[in-house]
Amino acid sequence: METPEIIGGALPDWAIGTGGDTRFTWDYDGGNERLLNLYRKGKQRQWDAELRLDWSHEVDPDDPLGLPDEFVWISDSDLWRDLPEREKTTVRRHMAGWLYSQFLHGEQGALICSSKVVQTVPDLDAKFYAATQVMDEARHVEVYQRMLNTKIGIRYGLSTGLRDLLDTIIRDERWDITYLGMQVMIEGLALASFSIQRDRVRDPLARALNAYVLQDEARHVAFGRLALRDYYRELSSSELREREEFALEACWSLRDRFAGEEMWRHLDYGADECIRLARRSPAMREFRRRLFSRIVPTLRDINLFGPRMQEGLTRLGVLGFSQLDGAEISAEDERIAEEIARMEMLGRSREVADVIARGENDDDRRDARQEANDG
Repeated sequence: METPEIIGGALPDWAIGTGGDTRFTWDYDGGNERLLNLYRKGKQRQWDAELRLDWSHEVDPDDPLGLPDEFVWISDSDLWRDLPEREKTTVRRHMAGWLYSQFLHGEQGALICSSKVVQTVPDLDAKFYAATQVMDEARHVEVYQRMLNTKIGIRYGLSTGLRDLLDTIIRDERWDITYLGMQVMIEGLALASFSIQRDRVRDPLARALNAYVLQDEARHVAFGRLALRDYYRELSSSELREREEFALEACWSLRDRFAGEEMWRHLDYGADECIRLARRSPAMREFRRRLFSRIVPTLRDINLFGPRMQEGLTRLGVLGFSQLDGAEISAEDERIAEEIARMEMLGRSREVADVIARGENDDDRRDARQEANDG
């Protein structure tokens, strides 16, 4: 399997006009030590997908991710219970294809945005780190493309919600909006999605792939946090308000516009009903908890947390996540990936499962604390 079925046909190339200045700096002696430390970590933790992952592993063709039924968005419904088993197999395969297609497209967006950061950011230490992220994102595109082509066999086009968000981020001339949109919002989406894949799916290749990508993404969010924190302290109230409005609009989009709309319309089990069920499903609630447990603490840390932001997050029902430590969650994501890499090199699959379970339990405890706060 090397040529996947492409749902909707091949997409034409997408050309976006980008603005902003390409910034050179001649100050080679200064630098933010925290960013330089992150750059060193980025250099040291590069990995080769060809060698790190076991591509000889054979997935189940009927369920390539080993996705438990409770994470099929319509599984808590009479519609799902009434489907014959062959149709349930079709849904599992298409969910894997739709999800990993959006991962693939999002990672290409991150590749474009991180290369734009190298051009537009004014500080050399930030250019250094962004250069390591360009390599990370190229590797992520590689692994999701290979997973789709050789293991899943179904590929979807770019979802409308992701397309709109990428279009806004890439067109904006301001370097900090590229940071905010990519390093905080879209990387937050990635952290939520990849952590669910790491913790919940049963296929060992999918688990390992997402754990290693998640380790990279945790560094990327840390980069955005460090780069924006001081800069946003210097902005005027009107400039901060504009960025808060951008972030809040992105939060609403991330919450409501990633329910597999294109997939449900293609499968035609009653698209509107499937989309409604998906948005209200327990699996989607878990995705949103993980999403905002990573985004909201970062918005607080970078000083985008004025009254307007807090009011908007209250309407979203996620203000309580501001009490969490975003850096602690990112550090745990990195630690789990390191343990998985070490255990897999020793061929100790049982210990890998134990490591993943501990990370899953940490997320469950955070969810319980959040529900208690909301209550």
